[in-house]
Amino acid sequence: MIKISEVKAREILDSRGNPTVECDVVLSDNSFGRASVPSGASTGKHEAVEIRDNDKNRYAGRGVKNAINNILNILKPIIIDRNFNDIYEFDKEIISIDGTSNKSRLGANTILALSLAFAKALSFQSSQKFFEYLSLDQSFILPVPMMNIINGGSHADNNVDIQEFMIAPVGAPTFSEAIRFGCEVFYSLKLILKSKGFNTNVGDEGGFAPNISSSEEVIDLILESIISTGLHPNRDIKLAIDVASSEFYQNNHYNLKGEKKIYTSDQMIQYLKNLCESYPIYSIEDGMSEDDWDGWLNLTKEIGNRVQLVGDDLFVTNINRLQKGINKKIANSILIKLNQIGSLSETLSVIKLAKESNYSYILSHRSGETEDTSIADLSVATSSGQIKTGSLSRTDRTAKYNQLIRIEEELGKKAIYAGMSILND
Repeated sequence: MIKISEVKAREILDSRGNPTVECDVVLSDNSFGRASVPSGASTGKHEAVEIRDNDKNRYAGRGVKNAINNILNILKPIIIDRNFNDIYEFDKEIISIDGTSNKSRLGANTILALSLAFAKALSFQSSQKFFEYLSLDQSFILPVPMMNIINGGSHADNNVDIQEFMIAPVGAPTFSEAIRFGCEVFYSLKLILKSKGFNTNVGDEGGFAPNISSSEEVIDLILESIISTGLHPNRDIKLAIDVASSEFYQNNHYNLKGEKKIYTSDQMIQYLKNLCESYPIYSIEDGMSEDDWDGWLNLTKEIGNRVQLVGDDLFVTNINRLQKGINKKIANSILIKLNQIGSLSETLSVIKLAKESNYSYILSHRSGETEDTSIADLSVATSSGQIKTGSLSRTDRTAKYNQLIRIEEELGKKAIYAGMSILND
């Protein structure tokens, strides 16, 4: 019987230079798993709790020594020398030790690091790649990358209200070619920004962060960069946006400071509808604020039959909030972030509900990332069809793309690129 023989945990740095948790799990046959946890800047208030030390003498209070101690001093003594049959049994045990609804005792970052590391150890023990171990069948779909090439909102120091402007290379024949499409547009956009006198520094997720106020001007620049590469907007590359509207929702109004506009819910819906009618936008994330349920309902009624409406802050990878959205017929898609819920098994349960309810789902990184590539494997394992993992710069972002390139190569003819099929589901 294979048992857990060793658990280690340490404080490492994420892509913003903030501490985060990394965990190792070793089984009695020397099978090994390692995982590290990302952190968000634009976070939904209903997310599971990430615990920090709040010791101003270390990392300005951002340290995670308490999370490390929770692994080593609370969880390790309970799970060491024990056998767990699968990830669900393991996660159930450590979640029950926390005993709270939002993981506020031990921390979602504590639990997720251990959950993923144990799953990877089981994958190693079974002599399977992580995506194979997690897969329920042998049908593998490579996701369309939703590449964040211009950053705004909480992810950049500029006046752009919308947090992410993304390109999705739906017309590429393979995932590797989709990466090429995206890179060439990214290079072209940099030259165009330079030629117009904008800076080409990048934001948290690797996209450019020019100081532009108008969303339309941003999109026009992206379309120009697509056309200049010889690719065709709408046919080869669709657009997607993450509005992150909870960040500027105040006093029941949407305050777009960069554009100097204040909108009611109905006016915000019209604003988004106009963007979709003017540009090849197929997906809008967090178009309405996380608790503006009436606004979400009206947005879904208005454009939900032709636009992917993604709940991030709305659903926070929480099965109860997703079920509420399904019951109310709100949105038609969910963003999947493991650290929003804090365990692999709970994440898989949310994905299962989304599938059963005909909601699309998108595996996603966070703005504070590590080199961990779990979401790339999970995207293929669950046939998500779409993944968000940032721009075409910064190794914390490209690590996920590179992992997907390797998976595509390994699968060969068994690998199917989602491409245009995501628009027809």
